[in-house]
Amino acid sequence: MDIALTVNLLIKPMAIAFLVAFLATPVVVYVYKHLGWLEDPRKVKANKATHTYPVPRGGGIPIFLAIVTASLLILPIDKHLVGILIGVSLLMVTGVLDDRLDLNPYLRLGLNLMAALTVTGAGIGIAYVTNPFGGIIRLDQLQLPIRFLGQTHDLWIVADILAVVWIVVFMNMVNWSKGFEGQLPGIVVVGAITIALFSLRYSADVTQWPVAILAAITAGAYLGFLPFNFSPQKIMPGYGGGTIAGFMIAVLTILSTSKILTAMVVLGVPVVDATYQVIRRIASGKSPVWGDRGHLHHKILDQWHWGKRKAAIFYWLITAVLGIFALSLNSRQKFYTMIMLIVVIGGLLLWFNFFSNWHDQFGRDKHSKI
Repeated sequence: MDIALTVNLLIKPMAIAFLVAFLATPVVVYVYKHLGWLEDPRKVKANKATHTYPVPRGGGIPIFLAIVTASLLILPIDKHLVGILIGVSLLMVTGVLDDRLDLNPYLRLGLNLMAALTVTGAGIGIAYVTNPFGGIIRLDQLQLPIRFLGQTHDLWIVADILAVVWIVVFMNMVNWSKGFEGQLPGIVVVGAITIALFSLRYSADVTQWPVAILAAITAGAYLGFLPFNFSPQKIMPGYGGGTIAGFMIAVLTILSTSKILTAMVVLGVPVVDATYQVIRRIASGKSPVWGDRGHLHHKILDQWHWGKRKAAIFYWLITAVLGIFALSLNSRQKFYTMIMLIVVIGGLLLWFNFFSNWHDQFGRDKHSKI
């Protein structure tokens, strides 16, 4: 690919999104502070907060403005883009309401579902998935024609249902990875750039150009937000910034020839961590949607006693390494990589939550007998 095409597909859209987010974020910080919309760590439920002073959320607003502005300036407006931007708008509004009212998690989940439905309603579905052991599995065979506004539309039942489930689940997995300063925007930048580079592999196919551009826009939006979220943070991503991240990457994986496994490898740490938390909470008789301090990032801060900058950079580097793997491995190798991540991260979480506590308790008991 020549330099001019690379600039148009990646650097230019990323730069525009970066600039909008970088300029808009201080304004949001000022407005939220002026209104008193701050998250006080002393009032956070389940003691899951890692910040020590009141901080505005609101990160979804500048990220939203960056994605929408850059998309409308660069991308052709079609039904796919309209559906995506409507979904992003809904998540931004949800984030602002949550910043102010601390919405019930089940209400937020319902709004997530609506955002995902705007995408499938625009015709974005998972037509097939790659079989790691060879071939593809088609999901567009079962179709239901629907008459709407004088036109007939084909509803891909399995493909659309899977797309909705994938988007909702993935946006929540990514949203849970904003436990401390700089964690979320850094891994999203890496993930989005990976998808952009993956799409550029097929640059001869012009239908992949908008995917690469939208991925670059997503990376630029979170890169512009990152300086204000890095420790010591001036603003947090909030629910809006977290879910928009997962939403965009989930949709991009569908558009980039349904490379779901690629996203799962790149963001393997938050994916495995989130899966573990759901299983752990259900096994202990709790609702999986209510947060606590059981996440990997909490354990790294609490038990390894790492500083937030060190922990954030650690997450970025791990995500970057996994991104390189995702670009260089075939489907079968990605599948085995996910198995490895499940074993390694799952084992680490088990150690943090069970064995380390037992070891500490054993040490205290032994010491008390001396």
